[in-house]
Amino acid sequence: MEIHQYPYGLVGNCAFLGLIHKDTNIAWMCWPRFDSSFVFGSLIAGEEKGGRFSVDPVSDDFHAEQTYRTNTNVLETTISTGEDAYRVTDFAPRFRQNDRNYRPLMLVRKVEPLRGLPRVRVCCEPRGEYGARKLQRERGSSHLRFYGLEETIRLSTNVSLNHLTDKQSFVLDKAYYMILTYGVPLEGPLEKTAESFLNETTTYWQNWVKSTSIGKYYQEAVIRSALTLKICQYEDTGAIIAAPTTSLPEVEGHGRNWDYRYTWMRDTYYTLNAFNHIGHFEEMERYFQYLANIPMKETKRIQPLYSITGESRLTEQTLELPGYRHNVPVRVGNDAYTHIQNDVYGQILLAILPLYVDRRFQAGSRQVTDYLLRSVLEKIEVTINEEDAGIWEFRGKAQLHTYTNLFQWAGSAAAARVAEQMGYGDLSRMAKALQKRAAANIEKAYDPHRELYTNAYQSPDLDASTLQLIMMDYLPHESEKAFKHLQGLESQLKAGDALFYRYIHEDDFGKPENTFLICGFWYAEALACVGRLDDAVRVMDQLVEQGNHLGLLSEDIHAPSGSQWGNFPQAYSHVGLVNAAYRINNKLHEPNFL
Repeated sequence: MEIHQYPYGLVGNCAFLGLIHKDTNIAWMCWPRFDSSFVFGSLIAGEEKGGRFSVDPVSDDFHAEQTYRTNTNVLETTISTGEDAYRVTDFAPRFRQNDRNYRPLMLVRKVEPLRGLPRVRVCCEPRGEYGARKLQRERGSSHLRFYGLEETIRLSTNVSLNHLTDKQSFVLDKAYYMILTYGVPLEGPLEKTAESFLNETTTYWQNWVKSTSIGKYYQEAVIRSALTLKICQYEDTGAIIAAPTTSLPEVEGHGRNWDYRYTWMRDTYYTLNAFNHIGHFEEMERYFQYLANIPMKETKRIQPLYSITGESRLTEQTLELPGYRHNVPVRVGNDAYTHIQNDVYGQILLAILPLYVDRRFQAGSRQVTDYLLRSVLEKIEVTINEEDAGIWEFRGKAQLHTYTNLFQWAGSAAAARVAEQMGYGDLSRMAKALQKRAAANIEKAYDPHRELYTNAYQSPDLDASTLQLIMMDYLPHESEKAFKHLQGLESQLKAGDALFYRYIHEDDFGKPENTFLICGFWYAEALACVGRLDDAVRVMDQLVEQGNHLGLLSEDIHAPSGSQWGNFPQAYSHVGLVNAAYRINNKLHEPNFL
Protein backbone atom coordinates (compact mmCIF):
# COMPACT_ATOMS: atom_id res chain seq x y z
CA MET A 1 0.00 0.00 0.00
CA GLU A 2 1.39 3.39 -1.03
CA ILE A 3 2.27 5.70 1.85
CA HIS A 4 1.63 9.35 1.09
CA GLN A 5 3.78 11.79 3.05
CA TYR A 6 3.92 15.49 2.30
CA PRO A 7 7.44 16.05 0.85
CA TYR A 8 7.70 19.65 2.05
CA GLY A 9 9.51 21.73 4.61
CA LEU A 10 8.05 24.91 6.09
CA VAL A 11 9.84 28.25 6.42
CA GLY A 12 8.47 31.51 7.76
CA ASN A 13 9.02 34.53 9.96
CA CYS A 14 5.51 35.41 11.30
CA ALA A 15 4.90 37.63 8.24
CA PHE A 16 4.71 34.92 5.56
CA LEU A 17 5.07 31.17 5.13
CA GLY A 18 6.47 28.96 2.40
CA LEU A 19 6.43 25.24 1.65
CA ILE A 20 9.54 23.92 -0.08
CA HIS A 21 9.56 20.58 -1.86
CA LYS A 22 12.42 18.15 -1.38
CA ASP A 23 13.35 18.88 -5.01
CA THR A 24 14.00 22.55 -3.92
CA ASN A 25 10.93 24.02 -5.64
CA ILE A 26 8.89 26.48 -3.60
CA ALA A 27 5.51 24.81 -3.99
CA TRP A 28 3.48 27.26 -1.91
CA MET A 29 4.06 30.84 -0.80
CA CYS A 30 1.50 33.63 -0.37
CA TRP A 31 2.39 37.33 -0.40
CA PRO A 32 1.87 39.78 1.18
CA ARG A 33 -0.34 37.98 3.77
CA PHE A 34 -0.95 34.42 4.87
CA ASP A 35 -4.34 34.55 3.11
CA SER A 36 -3.23 36.39 -0.04
CA SER A 37 -2.97 34.76 -3.43
CA PHE A 38 0.05 32.55 -3.86
CA VAL A 39 3.05 33.84 -5.76
CA PHE A 40 4.25 30.24 -5.99
CA GLY A 41 1.49 27.65 -5.91
CA SER A 42 2.30 24.49 -7.86
CA LEU A 43 1.02 22.63 -4.77
CA ILE A 44 -2.56 23.07 -5.99
CA ALA A 45 -2.16 24.84 -9.33
CA GLY A 46 0.41 22.81 -11.24
CA GLU A 47 3.52 24.39 -12.73
CA GLU A 48 1.81 26.28 -15.56
CA LYS A 49 -0.42 28.34 -13.30
CA GLY A 50 1.49 27.83 -10.06
CA GLY A 51 4.86 29.16 -11.19
CA ARG A 52 8.19 27.84 -10.01
CA PHE A 53 11.23 28.79 -7.97
CA SER A 54 13.74 25.95 -7.95
CA VAL A 55 17.41 25.03 -8.10
CA ASP A 56 17.31 21.85 -10.16
CA PRO A 57 20.08 19.38 -10.94
CA VAL A 58 20.69 18.75 -14.62
CA SER A 59 20.27 15.02 -14.12
CA ASP A 60 16.82 13.57 -13.43
CA ASP A 61 18.52 10.88 -11.37
CA PHE A 62 19.17 12.50 -7.99
CA HIS A 63 18.72 11.92 -4.27
CA ALA A 64 17.24 14.60 -2.00
CA GLU A 65 17.46 15.03 1.75
CA GLN A 66 15.89 17.78 3.82
CA THR A 67 16.65 18.82 7.38
CA TYR A 68 16.33 21.84 9.61
CA ARG A 69 19.30 23.47 11.21
CA THR A 70 19.09 22.36 14.82
CA ASN A 71 16.32 24.16 16.72
CA THR A 72 15.50 26.61 13.92
CA ASN A 73 13.13 27.25 11.03
CA VAL A 74 16.10 27.38 8.65
CA LEU A 75 15.67 24.62 6.07
CA GLU A 76 18.51 22.81 4.31
CA THR A 77 17.90 20.67 1.22
CA THR A 78 20.75 18.54 -0.12
CA ILE A 79 20.70 17.25 -3.69
CA SER A 80 23.11 14.45 -4.65
CA THR A 81 23.79 13.20 -8.19
CA GLY A 82 26.49 10.55 -8.05
CA GLU A 83 29.82 12.30 -7.48
CA ASP A 84 28.26 15.77 -7.23
CA ALA A 85 26.21 17.31 -4.45
CA TYR A 86 24.95 20.74 -3.44
CA ARG A 87 22.86 22.29 -0.68
CA VAL A 88 20.09 24.87 -0.79
CA THR A 89 19.52 26.77 2.45
CA ASP A 90 16.16 28.53 2.68
CA PHE A 91 14.91 30.89 5.36
CA ALA A 92 12.73 33.89 6.06
CA PRO A 93 14.78 36.45 8.02
CA ARG A 94 13.69 37.04 11.61
CA PHE A 95 15.73 38.63 14.38
CA ARG A 96 15.80 41.59 16.75
CA GLN A 97 16.74 44.91 15.16
CA ASN A 98 16.31 48.36 16.69
CA ASP A 99 14.35 46.83 19.59
CA ARG A 100 11.81 45.30 17.19
CA ASN A 101 11.35 41.98 15.43
CA TYR A 102 12.69 42.30 11.91
CA ARG A 103 10.46 40.11 9.71
CA PRO A 104 10.47 41.38 6.12
CA LEU A 105 8.64 39.90 3.17
CA MET A 106 11.90 38.35 2.07
CA LEU A 107 12.96 34.81 1.19
CA VAL A 108 16.68 34.08 1.16
CA ARG A 109 18.13 31.13 -0.76
CA LYS A 110 21.78 30.15 -0.50
CA VAL A 111 23.10 27.55 -2.96
CA GLU A 112 26.53 26.01 -2.34
CA PRO A 113 28.51 23.07 -3.71
CA LEU A 114 29.26 20.24 -1.30
CA ARG A 115 31.01 17.72 -3.55
CA GLY A 116 32.32 17.72 -7.09
CA LEU A 117 31.22 20.29 -9.67
CA PRO A 118 27.44 20.06 -9.76
CA ARG A 119 25.53 21.67 -12.61
CA VAL A 120 22.25 23.36 -11.72
CA ARG A 121 19.43 25.15 -13.46
CA VAL A 122 17.63 27.97 -11.64
CA CYS A 123 14.07 28.98 -12.44
CA CYS A 124 12.14 31.86 -10.85
CA GLU A 125 8.66 32.49 -12.26
CA PRO A 126 6.19 33.96 -9.74
CA ARG A 127 2.47 34.25 -10.49
CA GLY A 128 -0.41 36.46 -9.38
CA GLU A 129 -4.17 36.17 -8.76
CA TYR A 130 -4.07 32.44 -8.02
CA GLY A 131 -2.25 31.68 -11.25
CA ALA A 132 -4.44 33.80 -13.52
CA ARG A 133 -1.73 36.42 -14.01
CA LYS A 134 1.76 35.99 -15.41
CA LEU A 135 3.96 38.75 -14.09
CA GLN A 136 5.97 41.00 -16.37
CA ARG A 137 9.72 40.60 -15.97
CA GLU A 138 12.35 43.33 -16.24
CA ARG A 139 16.12 43.14 -15.86
CA GLY A 140 18.23 45.30 -13.61
CA SER A 141 21.99 45.29 -13.28
CA SER A 142 22.04 42.38 -10.82
CA HIS A 143 18.39 41.67 -10.23
CA LEU A 144 15.09 40.80 -11.89
CA ARG A 145 11.89 42.75 -11.22
CA PHE A 146 8.43 41.21 -11.59
CA TYR A 147 5.46 43.52 -12.10
CA GLY A 148 1.72 42.91 -11.95
CA LEU A 149 0.95 42.77 -8.23
CA GLU A 150 0.22 45.65 -5.86
CA GLU A 151 3.95 45.93 -5.22
CA THR A 152 7.02 44.79 -7.12
CA ILE A 153 8.71 41.45 -6.54
CA ARG A 154 12.48 41.69 -6.89
CA LEU A 155 15.04 38.89 -7.14
CA SER A 156 18.55 40.08 -6.24
CA THR A 157 21.25 37.54 -7.05
CA ASN A 158 24.82 36.84 -8.08
CA VAL A 159 23.58 34.14 -10.48
CA SER A 160 24.02 35.16 -14.11
CA LEU A 161 20.80 36.84 -15.23
CA ASN A 162 21.16 35.15 -18.60
CA HIS A 163 21.35 31.77 -16.91
CA LEU A 164 18.18 32.69 -15.01
CA THR A 165 16.11 34.06 -17.87
CA ASP A 166 17.20 31.37 -20.32
CA LYS A 167 16.94 28.58 -17.69
CA GLN A 168 20.46 27.64 -18.70
CA SER A 169 22.49 25.26 -16.56
CA PHE A 170 25.76 26.38 -14.99
CA VAL A 171 28.50 24.94 -12.81
CA LEU A 172 28.09 25.54 -9.11
CA ASP A 173 31.68 26.44 -8.27
CA LYS A 174 30.99 28.76 -5.31
CA ALA A 175 28.14 29.93 -3.11
CA TYR A 176 25.34 31.71 -4.92
CA TYR A 177 22.59 33.76 -3.30
CA MET A 178 19.06 34.68 -4.27
CA ILE A 179 17.05 37.14 -2.21
CA LEU A 180 13.42 37.53 -3.19
CA THR A 181 11.58 40.56 -1.79
CA TYR A 182 8.09 42.02 -2.00
CA GLY A 183 7.80 45.80 -2.05
CA VAL A 184 10.98 47.13 -0.44
CA PRO A 185 14.12 46.13 -2.40
CA LEU A 186 17.21 44.64 -0.81
CA GLU A 187 19.51 47.12 0.89
CA GLY A 188 23.20 46.40 1.28
CA PRO A 189 25.62 44.04 -0.46
CA LEU A 190 24.09 40.71 -1.47
CA GLU A 191 26.49 38.13 -0.07
CA LYS A 192 27.25 39.96 3.15
CA THR A 193 23.58 40.67 3.83
CA ALA A 194 22.53 37.08 3.11
CA GLU A 195 25.19 35.60 5.40
CA SER A 196 24.49 38.11 8.15
CA PHE A 197 20.74 37.45 7.98
CA LEU A 198 21.37 33.70 8.00
CA ASN A 199 23.52 33.88 11.12
CA GLU A 200 21.18 36.25 12.94
CA THR A 201 18.08 34.22 12.04
CA THR A 202 19.73 30.99 13.16
CA THR A 203 20.70 32.61 16.48
CA TYR A 204 17.22 34.06 16.96
CA TRP A 205 15.47 30.69 16.60
CA GLN A 206 18.00 28.82 18.73
CA ASN A 207 17.64 31.39 21.51
CA TRP A 208 13.85 31.21 21.21
CA VAL A 209 14.02 27.44 21.69
CA LYS A 210 16.35 27.88 24.68
CA SER A 211 13.62 29.94 26.34
CA THR A 212 11.04 27.21 25.73
CA SER A 213 9.83 25.16 28.70
CA ILE A 214 9.63 21.48 27.82
CA GLY A 215 9.65 18.25 29.76
CA LYS A 216 12.10 15.40 29.58
CA TYR A 217 10.07 13.30 27.15
CA TYR A 218 9.24 14.04 23.49
CA GLN A 219 11.59 17.03 23.41
CA GLU A 220 12.46 16.85 19.72
CA ALA A 221 8.80 16.61 18.68
CA VAL A 222 7.74 19.42 21.02
CA ILE A 223 10.51 21.71 19.75
CA ARG A 224 9.50 21.20 16.13
CA SER A 225 5.84 21.71 17.01
CA ALA A 226 6.64 24.88 18.95
CA LEU A 227 8.69 26.31 16.08
CA THR A 228 5.89 25.49 13.65
CA LEU A 229 3.19 27.07 15.82
CA LYS A 230 5.30 30.18 16.28
CA ILE A 231 5.47 30.96 12.57
CA CYS A 232 1.77 30.19 12.11
CA GLN A 233 1.09 33.37 14.10
CA TYR A 234 0.61 36.46 11.94
CA GLU A 235 2.51 38.82 14.19
CA ASP A 236 1.08 42.03 12.75
CA THR A 237 -2.32 41.29 14.35
CA GLY A 238 -1.59 38.31 16.64
CA ALA A 239 -3.86 35.93 14.70
CA ILE A 240 -2.94 32.23 14.59
CA ILE A 241 -4.01 30.32 11.50
CA ALA A 242 -5.20 26.72 11.34
CA ALA A 243 -2.79 25.91 8.49
CA PRO A 244 -0.81 27.75 5.79
CA THR A 245 -2.61 26.01 2.92
CA THR A 246 -5.94 25.65 1.18
CA SER A 247 -7.68 22.71 -0.45
CA LEU A 248 -5.34 19.90 0.50
CA PRO A 249 -7.91 17.06 0.65
CA GLU A 250 -8.90 15.42 3.91
CA VAL A 251 -9.62 12.30 1.86
CA GLU A 252 -8.53 11.70 -1.71
CA GLY A 253 -11.31 12.21 -4.24
CA HIS A 254 -14.12 13.19 -1.83
CA GLY A 255 -14.26 16.98 -2.14
CA ARG A 256 -13.40 17.64 1.52
CA ASN A 257 -11.05 20.43 0.49
CA TRP A 258 -11.10 23.62 2.57
CA ASP A 259 -9.22 26.88 3.01
CA TYR A 260 -7.59 26.85 6.47
CA ARG A 261 -5.66 30.14 6.31
CA TYR A 262 -7.92 31.72 8.93
CA THR A 263 -8.28 31.91 12.69
CA TRP A 264 -10.78 29.53 14.27
CA MET A 265 -12.29 30.52 17.60
CA ARG A 266 -12.68 26.80 18.42
CA ASP A 267 -8.87 26.48 18.50
CA THR A 268 -8.38 29.36 20.92
CA TYR A 269 -8.29 27.51 24.22
CA TYR A 270 -6.07 24.69 22.99
CA THR A 271 -3.61 26.97 21.19
CA LEU A 272 -3.15 29.33 24.12
CA ASN A 273 -2.78 26.33 26.42
CA ALA A 274 0.03 25.07 24.19
CA PHE A 275 1.92 28.38 24.30
CA ASN A 276 1.35 28.53 28.05
CA HIS A 277 2.72 25.01 28.48
CA ILE A 278 5.94 25.88 26.65
CA GLY A 279 6.32 29.17 28.53
CA HIS A 280 5.90 31.62 25.65
CA PHE A 281 3.68 34.49 26.76
CA GLU A 282 4.39 37.06 24.06
CA GLU A 283 2.46 34.93 21.58
CA MET A 284 -0.44 34.66 24.03
CA GLU A 285 -0.56 38.42 24.59
CA ARG A 286 -0.54 39.09 20.88
CA TYR A 287 -3.43 36.69 20.41
CA PHE A 288 -5.37 38.41 23.22
CA GLN A 289 -4.93 41.65 21.28
CA TYR A 290 -6.34 39.95 18.20
CA LEU A 291 -9.40 38.80 20.18
CA ALA A 292 -9.90 42.28 21.62
CA ASN A 293 -10.12 43.71 18.10
CA ILE A 294 -12.98 41.41 17.07
CA PRO A 295 -16.23 43.36 17.68
CA MET A 296 -17.75 40.77 20.02
CA LYS A 297 -19.83 43.20 22.03
CA GLU A 298 -21.42 44.91 19.05
CA THR A 299 -22.46 41.79 17.15
CA LYS A 300 -25.26 39.34 17.86
CA ARG A 301 -23.01 36.33 17.35
CA ILE A 302 -19.34 35.50 17.40
CA GLN A 303 -18.36 33.68 14.24
CA PRO A 304 -16.52 30.35 14.24
CA LEU A 305 -13.64 31.95 12.31
CA TYR A 306 -12.26 35.27 11.14
CA SER A 307 -9.52 36.46 8.83
CA ILE A 308 -6.06 37.20 10.19
CA THR A 309 -7.01 40.87 10.40
CA GLY A 310 -10.38 40.17 12.02
CA GLU A 311 -12.47 40.50 8.86
CA SER A 312 -15.77 38.69 9.24
CA ARG A 313 -16.76 38.04 5.63
CA LEU A 314 -14.86 35.07 4.18
CA THR A 315 -16.88 34.32 1.08
CA GLU A 316 -16.10 30.87 -0.28
CA GLN A 317 -15.14 30.65 -3.96
CA THR A 318 -14.08 27.81 -6.23
CA LEU A 319 -11.05 28.32 -8.49
CA GLU A 320 -10.44 26.63 -11.84
CA LEU A 321 -7.22 24.94 -10.78
CA PRO A 322 -6.19 21.28 -11.06
CA GLY A 323 -5.85 20.77 -7.30
CA TYR A 324 -3.44 18.76 -5.21
CA ARG A 325 -2.97 15.40 -6.93
CA HIS A 326 -5.99 16.38 -9.07
CA ASN A 327 -8.29 16.73 -6.06
CA VAL A 328 -10.94 19.35 -6.70
CA PRO A 329 -12.56 21.68 -5.93
CA VAL A 330 -9.92 24.23 -5.03
CA ARG A 331 -11.50 26.70 -2.62
CA VAL A 332 -10.52 30.08 -1.23
CA GLY A 333 -12.55 31.60 1.57
CA ASN A 334 -14.55 29.43 3.94
CA ASP A 335 -18.31 29.38 4.26
CA ALA A 336 -18.00 28.08 7.83
CA TYR A 337 -17.93 31.72 8.91
CA THR A 338 -21.72 31.72 8.47
CA HIS A 339 -22.24 28.68 10.71
CA ILE A 340 -23.63 28.68 14.21
CA GLN A 341 -20.96 27.27 16.50
CA ASN A 342 -21.79 28.03 20.11
CA ASP A 343 -18.74 26.54 21.80
CA VAL A 344 -16.81 29.66 20.71
CA TYR A 345 -18.11 31.69 23.67
CA GLY A 346 -16.72 29.28 26.22
CA GLN A 347 -13.47 29.08 24.25
CA ILE A 348 -13.04 32.84 24.53
CA LEU A 349 -13.82 32.96 28.25
CA LEU A 350 -11.28 30.21 28.92
CA ALA A 351 -8.77 31.99 26.71
CA ILE A 352 -8.93 35.27 28.62
CA LEU A 353 -8.88 33.63 32.06
CA PRO A 354 -5.05 33.86 32.37
CA LEU A 355 -5.23 37.63 31.97
CA TYR A 356 -6.98 37.80 35.33
CA VAL A 357 -5.42 34.98 37.33
CA ASP A 358 -1.84 34.79 36.00
CA ARG A 359 0.32 37.54 37.49
CA ARG A 360 2.83 37.29 34.66
CA PHE A 361 0.48 39.29 32.44
CA GLN A 362 0.41 43.06 32.65
CA ALA A 363 -2.63 44.85 34.06
CA GLY A 364 -3.07 46.67 30.77
CA SER A 365 -3.69 43.37 29.01
CA ARG A 366 -6.47 42.56 31.50
CA GLN A 367 -8.14 45.94 31.10
CA VAL A 368 -8.33 45.60 27.33
CA THR A 369 -10.54 42.49 27.64
CA ASP A 370 -12.77 43.43 30.59
CA TYR A 371 -15.65 44.29 28.32
CA LEU A 372 -15.68 40.74 26.96
CA LEU A 373 -16.90 39.12 30.16
CA ARG A 374 -20.44 40.42 30.24
CA SER A 375 -20.99 40.42 26.47
CA VAL A 376 -19.80 36.81 26.07
CA LEU A 377 -21.79 35.55 29.06
CA GLU A 378 -24.89 37.19 27.62
CA LYS A 379 -24.29 35.32 24.37
CA ILE A 380 -24.03 32.00 26.26
CA GLU A 381 -27.31 32.78 27.99
CA VAL A 382 -29.06 33.32 24.64
CA THR A 383 -27.57 30.25 22.90
CA ILE A 384 -27.28 27.65 25.68
CA ASN A 385 -30.29 25.62 24.43
CA GLU A 386 -29.71 26.31 20.74
CA GLU A 387 -28.74 23.59 18.29
CA ASP A 388 -25.56 24.34 16.34
CA ALA A 389 -23.12 22.96 13.75
CA GLY A 390 -20.76 21.68 16.43
CA ILE A 391 -16.96 21.63 16.50
CA TRP A 392 -16.77 19.76 13.17
CA GLU A 393 -18.93 22.32 11.36
CA PHE A 394 -21.65 20.09 9.95
CA ARG A 395 -23.17 21.98 7.06
CA GLY A 396 -26.53 20.27 6.86
CA LYS A 397 -27.34 19.19 10.40
CA ALA A 398 -27.83 21.08 13.69
CA GLN A 399 -27.89 19.39 17.11
CA LEU A 400 -27.55 20.23 20.80
CA HIS A 401 -23.92 19.14 20.92
CA THR A 402 -22.31 17.82 24.08
CA TYR A 403 -19.02 19.48 23.19
CA THR A 404 -20.71 22.87 22.83
CA ASN A 405 -22.36 22.55 26.23
CA LEU A 406 -19.06 21.43 27.75
CA PHE A 407 -17.38 24.65 26.68
CA GLN A 408 -20.35 26.67 27.89
CA TRP A 409 -19.94 24.86 31.23
CA ALA A 410 -16.18 25.44 31.40
CA GLY A 411 -16.36 29.00 30.10
CA SER A 412 -19.02 29.92 32.65
CA ALA A 413 -16.87 28.44 35.41
CA ALA A 414 -13.94 30.58 34.24
CA ALA A 415 -16.14 33.68 34.11
CA ALA A 416 -17.43 33.03 37.64
CA ARG A 417 -13.87 32.79 38.90
CA VAL A 418 -12.91 36.09 37.27
CA ALA A 419 -16.09 37.84 38.40
CA GLU A 420 -15.52 36.81 42.02
CA GLN A 421 -11.93 38.01 41.89
CA MET A 422 -13.03 41.39 40.55
CA GLY A 423 -15.99 41.75 42.87
CA TYR A 424 -18.72 41.49 40.22
CA GLY A 425 -21.35 39.65 42.26
CA ASP A 426 -24.09 39.82 39.60
CA LEU A 427 -21.80 38.38 36.94
CA SER A 428 -20.65 35.63 39.27
CA ARG A 429 -24.23 34.57 39.98
CA MET A 430 -25.08 34.70 36.28
CA ALA A 431 -22.05 32.57 35.37
CA LYS A 432 -22.76 29.93 38.01
CA ALA A 433 -26.39 29.64 36.89
CA LEU A 434 -25.24 29.16 33.29
CA GLN A 435 -22.76 26.51 34.41
CA LYS A 436 -25.58 24.51 36.00
CA ARG A 437 -27.74 24.81 32.89
CA ALA A 438 -24.88 23.66 30.66
CA ALA A 439 -24.22 20.66 32.92
CA ALA A 440 -27.91 19.71 32.75
CA ASN A 441 -27.71 19.72 28.95
CA ILE A 442 -24.57 17.57 29.00
CA GLU A 443 -26.33 14.99 31.17
CA LYS A 444 -29.13 14.78 28.61
CA ALA A 445 -26.58 13.18 26.28
CA TYR A 446 -25.66 10.43 28.74
CA ASP A 447 -26.59 6.92 27.59
CA PRO A 448 -27.02 4.80 30.76
CA HIS A 449 -27.17 1.53 28.79
CA ARG A 450 -23.77 2.03 27.15
CA GLU A 451 -22.47 4.07 30.10
CA LEU A 452 -21.12 6.88 27.96
CA TYR A 453 -21.95 10.31 26.56
CA THR A 454 -23.08 10.63 22.96
CA ASN A 455 -22.22 13.50 20.66
CA ALA A 456 -25.55 15.28 21.15
CA TYR A 457 -28.91 15.19 22.90
CA GLN A 458 -31.18 12.47 21.44
CA SER A 459 -28.36 11.13 19.26
CA PRO A 460 -26.86 7.60 19.37
CA ASP A 461 -23.60 8.69 17.71
CA LEU A 462 -20.21 8.95 19.37
CA ASP A 463 -17.69 11.75 18.91
CA ALA A 464 -14.03 12.00 19.91
CA SER A 465 -14.57 15.59 21.02
CA THR A 466 -16.31 14.19 24.12
CA LEU A 467 -12.88 13.02 25.30
CA GLN A 468 -12.74 16.59 26.54
CA LEU A 469 -15.28 15.69 29.25
CA ILE A 470 -12.36 13.93 30.93
CA MET A 471 -9.57 16.32 29.99
CA MET A 472 -11.48 19.42 31.14
CA ASP A 473 -12.42 17.82 34.47
CA TYR A 474 -16.15 17.62 33.90
CA LEU A 475 -15.80 13.93 34.71
CA PRO A 476 -13.55 13.31 37.74
CA HIS A 477 -10.50 11.41 36.50
CA GLU A 478 -10.82 8.60 39.03
CA SER A 479 -14.56 8.13 38.45
CA GLU A 480 -16.20 5.05 36.96
CA LYS A 481 -17.99 7.32 34.50
CA ALA A 482 -14.69 8.58 33.10
CA PHE A 483 -13.34 5.02 32.70
CA LYS A 484 -16.50 3.73 31.04
CA HIS A 485 -16.85 6.72 28.74
CA LEU A 486 -13.26 6.37 27.53
CA GLN A 487 -13.69 2.64 26.96
CA GLY A 488 -16.86 3.24 24.97
CA LEU A 489 -15.12 5.72 22.66
CA GLU A 490 -12.17 3.37 22.24
CA SER A 491 -14.41 0.50 21.20
CA GLN A 492 -15.90 2.44 18.28
CA LEU A 493 -13.59 5.29 17.26
CA LYS A 494 -10.06 3.96 17.69
CA ALA A 495 -8.18 2.91 14.55
CA GLY A 496 -5.24 0.63 15.28
CA ASP A 497 -3.36 1.36 18.48
CA ALA A 498 -3.20 5.15 18.50
CA LEU A 499 -5.26 6.89 15.82
CA PHE A 500 -8.80 8.12 16.38
CA TYR A 501 -11.71 9.01 14.11
CA ARG A 502 -13.59 12.20 14.90
CA TYR A 503 -16.77 10.18 14.39
CA ILE A 504 -17.86 7.35 12.13
CA HIS A 505 -21.44 8.34 11.33
CA GLU A 506 -22.33 9.98 8.04
CA ASP A 507 -21.93 13.72 7.61
CA ASP A 508 -22.57 16.05 4.66
CA PHE A 509 -20.04 14.15 2.52
CA GLY A 510 -20.62 10.57 3.64
CA LYS A 511 -18.72 8.52 6.21
CA PRO A 512 -15.24 9.77 7.19
CA GLU A 513 -12.43 7.57 5.90
CA ASN A 514 -9.41 9.11 7.59
CA THR A 515 -8.60 9.68 11.23
CA PHE A 516 -8.19 13.19 12.64
CA LEU A 517 -4.74 13.50 14.16
CA ILE A 518 -5.54 15.80 17.07
CA CYS A 519 -8.12 13.27 18.28
CA GLY A 520 -5.27 10.80 18.77
CA PHE A 521 -3.47 13.32 20.96
CA TRP A 522 -6.69 13.92 22.91
CA TYR A 523 -6.89 10.15 23.38
CA ALA A 524 -3.34 10.05 24.78
CA GLU A 525 -4.21 12.88 27.17
CA ALA A 526 -7.41 11.19 28.32
CA LEU A 527 -5.51 7.95 28.99
CA ALA A 528 -3.05 9.86 31.13
CA CYS A 529 -5.88 11.59 32.99
CA VAL A 530 -7.55 8.33 34.06
CA GLY A 531 -4.26 6.80 35.16
CA ARG A 532 -3.64 4.50 32.18
CA LEU A 533 -0.18 5.98 31.84
CA ASP A 534 1.49 3.02 30.13
CA ASP A 535 -1.19 3.13 27.45
CA ALA A 536 -0.80 6.90 27.14
CA VAL A 537 2.95 6.58 26.57
CA ARG A 538 2.47 3.78 24.03
CA VAL A 539 -0.08 5.85 22.09
CA MET A 540 2.05 8.99 22.25
CA ASP A 541 5.13 7.14 21.02
CA GLN A 542 3.20 6.15 17.91
CA LEU A 543 1.61 9.55 17.34
CA VAL A 544 4.89 11.48 17.28
CA GLU A 545 5.95 9.21 14.40
CA GLN A 546 3.07 10.45 12.22
CA GLY A 547 5.05 13.46 11.00
CA ASN A 548 6.75 13.68 7.62
CA HIS A 549 10.53 13.52 7.15
CA LEU A 550 10.87 16.76 9.15
CA GLY A 551 8.35 15.95 11.88
CA LEU A 552 5.64 18.20 10.40
CA LEU A 553 2.11 16.97 11.06
CA SER A 554 -0.89 16.89 8.76
CA GLU A 555 -4.55 17.22 9.65
CA ASP A 556 -5.63 13.66 8.83
CA ILE A 557 -4.05 10.20 8.73
CA HIS A 558 -5.22 7.23 6.68
CA ALA A 559 -5.01 4.55 9.36
CA PRO A 560 -4.25 1.45 7.21
CA SER A 561 -1.29 3.07 5.43
CA GLY A 562 -0.22 5.91 7.73
CA SER A 563 -0.58 8.38 4.86
CA GLN A 564 -0.87 12.10 5.54
CA TRP A 565 -3.89 14.03 4.30
CA GLY A 566 -5.58 17.36 4.90
CA ASN A 567 -4.09 20.82 5.14
CA PHE A 568 -0.44 20.95 6.06
CA PRO A 569 1.20 21.54 8.38
CA GLN A 570 -1.84 21.59 10.64
CA ALA A 571 -1.45 23.87 13.66
CA TYR A 572 -4.23 21.99 15.47
CA SER A 573 -2.22 18.75 15.27
CA HIS A 574 0.94 20.41 16.59
CA VAL A 575 -1.10 22.01 19.38
CA GLY A 576 -2.38 18.54 20.27
CA LEU A 577 1.15 17.17 20.41
CA VAL A 578 2.41 19.95 22.70
CA ASN A 579 -0.52 19.64 25.10
CA ALA A 580 -0.41 15.83 25.24
CA ALA A 581 3.36 15.84 25.82
CA TYR A 582 2.89 18.34 28.65
CA ARG A 583 0.20 16.20 30.30
CA ILE A 584 2.19 12.97 30.00
CA ASN A 585 5.43 14.58 31.18
CA ASN A 586 3.67 15.86 34.28
CA LYS A 587 2.16 12.44 35.00
CA LEU A 588 5.52 10.70 34.56
CA HIS A 589 7.02 13.04 37.13
CA GLU A 590 4.40 12.36 39.78
CA PRO A 591 5.99 10.70 42.86
CA ASN A 592 4.47 7.26 42.29
CA PHE A 593 5.88 7.14 38.73
CA LEU A 594 9.46 8.15 39.49
